[in-house]
Amino acid sequence: MILEVAILDVIPDKTEAFEQNFESAQRILSRMEGYAGHQLRRCMEKTGRYVLLVNWETVEHHTVGFRQHPLYQEWKSLLHAFYDPFPTVEHYQPLFAFSGPAFQP
Repeated sequence: MILEVAILDVIPDKTEAFEQNFESAQRILSRMEGYAGHQLRRCMEKTGRYVLLVNWETVEHHTVGFRQHPLYQEWKSLLHAFYDPFPTVEHYQPLFAFSGPAFQP
């Protein structure tokens, strides 16, 4: 499982419209082969900053399957005009994971 991490800086006076458009755009994302879930989170410290976390089976499911899919053009038209600057996108592979009560070394 690969985690795509995108830092999204949205033009501050356009955050409401961005969130509305993202509600539609996420339906496109969830239809892609290799998609395994996502979260959009709003930054508490910086107005207009979001982080998009998407789980993919492989990097190629994102970089090829999603970005070269015909519906990607719709995704772009819904969201890309809101960013300034354009998002930084990186992919992460699992190394360590822990969830539950406090970790006991």
